[in-house]
Amino acid sequence: MLNQNRLFSRLAKYDRAVSEEKIKFAYKFAKSNHSGQFRETGEDYFTHPLAVSEILLEMKLDSSTIITALLHDVVEDSKVTLDDIDKSFGKEIRKLVDGVTKLSKIELKTGLAQAENFRKLLISSSDDVRVLIVKLADRLHNIRTIDGIKDENKKQKICKETLEIYAPLAERLGIVSFQNELEDRCFKVINPETRESISRRLELIYSEDSSNIPYIKKELQTILAKNNVRSEISGRKKSCYSIWKKMQLKKVGMDDLSDIMAFRIIVYNVNDCYKCLSLLHQNYTAIMGRFKDYISAPKRNRYQSLHTALIGPKKRKIELQIRTDEMNEFAINGIAAHWMYKNRTKYKEGIKYKWVRELLQIIEDSSSPEEFLEHTKLEMYNDQVFCFTPKGNLINLPRGASAIDFAYAVHSEVGNLAVGAKINNKVRQLSSVLKNGDQVEILTSTRGFPEPIWLENCVTGKSKSSIRRFVRKREIEEFNQLGISLLKKEFRQQNKKLNVKSLRKAIDEYGLIDVDELLVEIGKGNIITKDIYSVLYPSKNKSLSVKKQKFDKNNKNKDMKIKGVVPGMSIHYAHCCNPLPGERIVGIVTTGKGITVHAIDCFSLEKFHDVPERWLEISWEREDYISHKGKLSTVLSNEPGSLADVTRIISSIKGNISNIQVIKRDLNFYKFFIDLEVKNISHLNEIIAALRLSPFVESVERERI
Repeated sequence: MLNQNRLFSRLAKYDRAVSEEKIKFAYKFAKSNHSGQFRETGEDYFTHPLAVSEILLEMKLDSSTIITALLHDVVEDSKVTLDDIDKSFGKEIRKLVDGVTKLSKIELKTGLAQAENFRKLLISSSDDVRVLIVKLADRLHNIRTIDGIKDENKKQKICKETLEIYAPLAERLGIVSFQNELEDRCFKVINPETRESISRRLELIYSEDSSNIPYIKKELQTILAKNNVRSEISGRKKSCYSIWKKMQLKKVGMDDLSDIMAFRIIVYNVNDCYKCLSLLHQNYTAIMGRFKDYISAPKRNRYQSLHTALIGPKKRKIELQIRTDEMNEFAINGIAAHWMYKNRTKYKEGIKYKWVRELLQIIEDSSSPEEFLEHTKLEMYNDQVFCFTPKGNLINLPRGASAIDFAYAVHSEVGNLAVGAKINNKVRQLSSVLKNGDQVEILTSTRGFPEPIWLENCVTGKSKSSIRRFVRKREIEEFNQLGISLLKKEFRQQNKKLNVKSLRKAIDEYGLIDVDELLVEIGKGNIITKDIYSVLYPSKNKSLSVKKQKFDKNNKNKDMKIKGVVPGMSIHYAHCCNPLPGERIVGIVTTGKGITVHAIDCFSLEKFHDVPERWLEISWEREDYISHKGKLSTVLSNEPGSLADVTRIISSIKGNISNIQVIKRDLNFYKFFIDLEVKNISHLNEIIAALRLSPFVESVERERI
């Protein structure tokens, strides 16, 4: 185990400005505050922060990062405060420790879980990526010692979370060494039999090739040396997890993979990279479709290298990576290289990564944590295609991306105004899938706007979240305009002048937030204008309509029971999503009004992302006999008997239709909304499943808005 003297001496080897006093004080400070604490393995707890700092020492990270590693758990696990950290170590260390502490606290929470955690993780760390680097090192050491955890379910959960969140983050930060180790160790826990099988097969392959590998290296070096290319060639062993992923992706066995035998060639400069590639392609047969130039078109994490595959010496299939020493350093340590020391000189700090900015944009646009996680997973896992603007600017997108994705990659406003595309100077549909090397020009119009169907033809998180945001905003604006028109018409018929300020009484009556929400609910048909008038002028019309009574908040409160609610608190059910028993819900606390219950994927929740203290974790206690409102968006073939068949199906499953609204009609199809009264989410899903079996029904989906 490192002691304070060895810790300082290792750090001083590459950081000549490091303060011995500060490092040793941080060591003693962390050790004393973790005194008496133990890990699940039985070891002193201090061995953990010390191991994390050693991982970062091996990467030659700056002294601030090493001190943060030593202190990263003291605020959470002892009586030390952030103010204490500030006084003893300064504002920079305080900020870094605070960032890592926040991430650790996120992990301890349950309920809204993974998606919301990931959102907070990125927000917390986007200011200084060193927070993420320390957190990744923390997770790496926890995975290295995971066998100390006796609870098998806990081990599985930690490893699955690591594979879904931390390993992809390491890959996006370019820290391949972290990524490979996290993946392989978690793979061993989650799927030990498969990993063992692949491992044994790899050992057999490498043992059979033990004599071939030195021969291949020597032959490659000879060719390069004859042509004055200085090089270092090393064999590169593939991880079990990377091989398993490739087998799953290509649906082949190990014997069919061409790149199990891999070599890395390090050369002096960029010119030598291309010269090396040319010489090897002249001397051996290149495998078609396997060449990738990440030097002229780097990955989004700034990784650079030439990749190719050959039928090499002894007719063996081999994979080659060709890069400079600097590229290799970055390929191993990724973004961490910008806080590393090389030749006792610190790399330039503060590099801002485009993918981080894109994910932060997605945070703003996503309406729910699950939607956000879906988008970010797409951003992190997909392979890429490289396309160009007419001016020659490079746009890299996930494989399978369309012109819609390209438009939003250029700018969200370009995407919102897009009406068509020119691909390689030919007019094409926006849904056209792009290929490597395509030149794309997006045609825009001030009258253009995104259509909901675009969501089916795009793959990037940025485009999906931008389209959904625009569509939601536009629909709300339309409902708002319709609501005000209906309300004005009602007041004209009653010979009354509409005063918007007087609507406050109606807003309170329905448990809504503001006038805009009231108008939207009127536009949707959830609230009838006669009811509004009767609330404002009760002497003119004492009896409220049946529709108002059915969805009145007080009627529901008498019958429904919710887990997690403080006894006596008033409960309201959000009109924006009409939550049904059986689906996941969340409560939003409003002073003076009580709790508003929303479905977990309700778009309105984005208003409350900055006030987590108002979120309440709740669930249905039981499913009651009372009916609840559900809404379906249905497309029918335009032929006799189609609507009758729909009503028959709904009636046969005990659903009650309260309203039908035709939205669009043409010669072949017509689209309409159906308002239903159902028991719970399972009842609604049963109706949807039955409708989909009808020969008249083209499509049917649950409608939120």
